This record gives sequence, structure tokens and C-alpha cells, in this order.
Amino acid sequence: MPTKRPAEDEVVDAVARLTRLGLPVTPAAADPALLELRGIVARAVDPADPASRTAALDGTLRGLLARFPDARYATAARALFGLPPAEPGQNLTARRELAAKQAGHEVHHFRKRVEPKLVEKLAWELLADADRFTRLPMIAPRLAPTTSRQPVQADPFAWEVAEHEEHLCRLWSAIYAARAELLTVERLVSLDADRVDVVHAAVTAAWRWAAARAEAIGYTTAFGTDLEAVPNADLVALAGWAPTLTQAQASRLTEAAAGGASREQFVHALHDETGLGNTWIDGFLTPPAAAEPTDSIEQENGPTT
Repeated sequence: MPTKRPAEDEVVDAVARLTRLGLPVTPAAADPALLELRGIVARAVDPADPASRTAALDGTLRGLLARFPDARYATAARALFGLPPAEPGQNLTARRELAAKQAGHEVHHFRKRVEPKLVEKLAWELLADADRFTRLPMIAPRLAPTTSRQPVQADPFAWEVAEHEEHLCRLWSAIYAARAELLTVERLVSLDADRVDVVHAAVTAAWRWAAARAEAIGYTTAFGTDLEAVPNADLVALAGWAPTLTQAQASRLTEAAAGGASREQFVHALHDETGLGNTWIDGFLTPPAAAEPTDSIEQENGPTT
């Protein structure tokens, strides 16, 4: 399986070529430099199958464009690559015109000065994504459909293997459950939803996050020899960003969620932890720090034509 990190210029050129047809990525348009990225290989259902890696690339690009770091040009970047506000089937000329309009630039200026920067930014995000996967030696197990029962043999080795898979599945189930709730909170915040709804979702996310942390501690305690290079914090961080807590606060949340506690039990256990609750909820309600001016594409291209 490819593990070599493609050169930055190769990735930039490959992303630039994707603008010709836009998304979805097709096997014919999927450049090897992108299919070999560690983040793409890790997400593919079948890493040996180019079609599977192409699907993983398409999904990864959509996610990166949805979270494009430069808010000033996020809509323009999505339009350029064929995502809304662009319409399915639009050619590059139409998408470029729409992107330029969204960015507030004249088309020629956009194509010459802004578009290359958008392409570079997306390429760098792909490389950063690949680096995150490269540094983490643990990825979610891939599942395949089975058509017949696979009983566990009455043997100590078989029992040990089955127990390890049980713990691993519970760990990843908890991590993905936490990720789902963290994403729910961020979506509601972005929609400027009612505070009551945001707080309710944030509490649910705290419960799931704490449960994932409890599973991570349980897993690394039972199978620590396999995960010496993966701290518990790194495993929980796979679920996504969460408000910063002290070690004591994180431990308190974990205690309340341990042992398969329900959401109601979790809330009851923390009913007098007002300060902890405020720290968690305010973390989501406080706007993220603005990017430095030098990080913005607009600084190099100006606000208008």
C-alpha cells in the first residue's frame, strides 16, 4: 500500500486538474498523487481498489470544502469545484463565473489571482489531513458483509481475539457517537439555533465525549501494549474538537459517563457541577479566534476587482 507522501506541487497540480470537471471525482479524473494520500487510503473501504479510493477522495474533498478555512472565499471555492451554489453539470467557465461573483471579483482577476490560491489552500488542507493520519497509528477497523455465522471456537486464543475485537468495536462506536453529537452542536451553532437547543445538544455531546473517553481508557488499560504511542487524549480527539477542560474536569465527566450511564444518569451525576457545565457549553458558544490577516486570501487579492 502506498505510504510515500506526494510532493506539495504534485498535489497542487492534481487539485488544479480537478477543477476542469469538478466534483464528484471520477476514476478518470482521480490523480494518483491524490489517491496515494494517507488520509484517502485510510478512508477507503478497500484501499487496494482505485474506485474505492476515488470515492474516499470525493468524500474527503467535500468535507474539506464544507469547512474551508477562509470564510471570505469558502462559497467561491465550493462553487469552483461544482458544489452548491453551483449546479450539477455546469462547466468550468460557468462555475468560474459564479465563483468570481461569490468572491466579489471580476472573472479575469479571479482566474489569474484568486483561483490558484484557492486551489493551493485546498491542496494544503489535503496534505494536512494526510499528515494527521500518518501520525496516528490507529484507524477504525474495516467491516465486510458476512453471509454465514462465524462462531468463536472454544479455545483461549480465540476467546482473547474475540474479546479484543469486542473492546475495539465498543471503542470506535463510542468515538463515532461522540463525533456525531459534536457535529450536531457545531451545525446548530452555525444555524444560530435557539440557545436551549444548542445547550441540549452540547450536554448530549458531553455525555458521548465522556463515554468515548471512558472507553478509550478501558481499551488502553486492557490492551496497552498495542497502543503505547497512542495516548487516551489522542483517541478521544479523533471524535473532533471539544472545549478545553482541565484534567480534573475531564475526569469528572468521564466518571459520570462510565459504566454505560444513560444521558439522564450522566446529567444527574453532574447536576451540581455548574462551573464545569458552563466551561463546556461556553466553549461552543464562544466564536473561534479569527485567523491572522496574513492567512487570508483576501489580503493578497483585495476585496474587489
